[in-house]
Amino acid sequence: MRLVSFNPPTAPPAVDLYQSLLEGLQEAVWLVDAATLEVVAVNQAASRLLGMGPDQLLGCGMESLSSTAEDALFWAEAAGGGREGLHTDTLMRRADGQAIWVTRRISHVVQAGSAGLWLVAMADLSKQRQHDEERETLLAELKATLESTADGILVTDLAGRMRSFNQRFASLWGLPEDLLTERNDEAVQAWMRRSVVDGAAYAMRLSAIQEAPLLQTSDVIKLLDGRVLERVSLPQWSRGRPIGRVYSYRDLSEKLAASQRIEELSHTDMLTGLPNRRALAERAEYAQAMARREGTSFALLNVDLDRFKQINDTLGHAYGDRVLKEVAQRLKECLREVDTVARLGGDDFALLVHQADARGAEHAARRVQEAMSRPFSFDTLSFTVTCSTGIALFPSDGGSAEELMVSAERAMHWVKESGRGTFRFHQPRKDVDLLSRMRLDHAMRQALQQREFRLHYQPQIDLASGAVIGAEALIRWRDPLRGEVSPAEFIPVAEESGFIVAIGEWVLQQAVAQAAAWLRQGWRMPVAVNVSALQFQQAHFVDTVALALKAHELPPSLLELELTESILLRDAEEALRRLEALSELGVCMSIDDFGTGYSSLGYLKRFPIQRLKIDRSFVQGLPSDESDVGIVNAVVQMGRALRLQVIAEGVETEAQRDCLARAGCHEFQGFLYAPALDPRAFEEKVWRPLTPPPRPVVPPMRLVRGG
Repeated sequence: MRLVSFNPPTAPPAVDLYQSLLEGLQEAVWLVDAATLEVVAVNQAASRLLGMGPDQLLGCGMESLSSTAEDALFWAEAAGGGREGLHTDTLMRRADGQAIWVTRRISHVVQAGSAGLWLVAMADLSKQRQHDEERETLLAELKATLESTADGILVTDLAGRMRSFNQRFASLWGLPEDLLTERNDEAVQAWMRRSVVDGAAYAMRLSAIQEAPLLQTSDVIKLLDGRVLERVSLPQWSRGRPIGRVYSYRDLSEKLAASQRIEELSHTDMLTGLPNRRALAERAEYAQAMARREGTSFALLNVDLDRFKQINDTLGHAYGDRVLKEVAQRLKECLREVDTVARLGGDDFALLVHQADARGAEHAARRVQEAMSRPFSFDTLSFTVTCSTGIALFPSDGGSAEELMVSAERAMHWVKESGRGTFRFHQPRKDVDLLSRMRLDHAMRQALQQREFRLHYQPQIDLASGAVIGAEALIRWRDPLRGEVSPAEFIPVAEESGFIVAIGEWVLQQAVAQAAAWLRQGWRMPVAVNVSALQFQQAHFVDTVALALKAHELPPSLLELELTESILLRDAEEALRRLEALSELGVCMSIDDFGTGYSSLGYLKRFPIQRLKIDRSFVQGLPSDESDVGIVNAVVQMGRALRLQVIAEGVETEAQRDCLARAGCHEFQGFLYAPALDPRAFEEKVWRPLTPPPRPVVPPMRLVRGG
């Protein structure tokens, strides 16, 4: 940096001594004579900052360069002998008249025999100020957007502490101004809890939401003042990680009131001509009175069409309406004139069967299934529509029409979850069972934090050679109070609460780490991990698998993901995209418990699957049960035709193994060889009898299981 100096006769002779220092500074720097308050030295950075050449700056008095009252006051005090420095942000005016923000430091340099020098150093803050203004503008726009929405918005961190909210949220809950000003989280939550009809249930649900950072929820909240709010909760993400939760609240009161008024206008469904929900409730009340007087019972059936959305999506709503009309007619033909068929809405129907016990209700349900099994024919198109039916009996399943409808609907949902296309009676759950499930859910969450879960590995055997060719990772849990808890007991609870996602991610990480540890010891062992439907549906599932493999440096071919048939068929196209992404990673995939659900051969051909696993329920009866033998033979032949490996689980006897071998099955696992073993026991069983192989010196080749 070139330094230009000007030394009038009155300037201190020591100015020249500071020139080398000024040359090395990147800031804009002046030296000002403390006696005359004139600029005696300046660097090029200062010239550029103010747009003035050195010849314009040298010799200038500070009063001419002062742009603010603060500057004028400081230099006036300096002229009077003041020597205290200054460090502030201020405005400077360039030669072209533009004002710019700078951060400015002024300090006094003592020199013997003279008044000394003032060192003025400045840095341009224009860009920083511009960024600050842009950020403030963006924040203002975001706040304006937040305030303009019709929904109440609340943003919390992962611990549930309030981070942000809009005024709509405050008005919906009637929050006092002092609570909002204080930002007292506990007081705000207590106010909200006192505002709802069931404060205990509200608090319990909120706690469950906060304990599952990835959970997406939608709830309806009833307030004491009669209003009904819809609460939607979504995780807040930043850089691929959850950082909090966003709650949106919407007042549904007017919408619900309007719906209620519409229902009150008529007792008849406009599309089908059937009685509607209101009419059904009135007839159910009459049936209750008659049943109590005569000491009889009656049945309420909830009939829901299976996959009706596909009809609307593929054929259009006009065809969908024609189907609903035809369904209404068929249901009417299944009942007597004294009975009632009602349309509750959408593809949901209800049947009220008078003077019917369990046997009479079952006969009615079978007539419904038989009527729906007949093909539907419209124009040149023919197709089949199945239905799921739930049955509730008065008075055992409910003492009111609403209770009966809830019981029948719950039974119908159980049918949906079990595969659709049949009927089921309501089976009441006791309150103690629900409390037990809540306690078990809480204990599971504590167990994951306290590392009480562990993995065991069951060897998978090649039927031809008898060699161990893989291992299935199976979770185990020893609770300090309960002892060993069976996966069959806690896994369904985890799936219902959504905690299965966290458990599944832990199992994936542990299994990959174990396979990588074995590989480092020279033991190449593919490990299979079960994947739940909820875990597979997570948006970041493929990334989670990829990160686990990368973190532990495990070749993808040594990881197998076991998927159930329901996962693949719930949304076949989305499942195909996700499977193809996993296939590109190089991991192996199999269909677990094959044969217990429904699989389309067309989908099986498209999915990048390597193995089929025959469920243990078909293996138990081998070789004496002819139906099990036939099923196993069919699955094996189908697997071979599709060039898939076929493995059977639950093999406990040599007769079962020999039967599987004759059928052409490739592999098996079960107690015949070994139960699921902890890692040390697995090593003792599989490798210790053999001479340990040398450590691999080259990256292992990808394992491909052929057909």
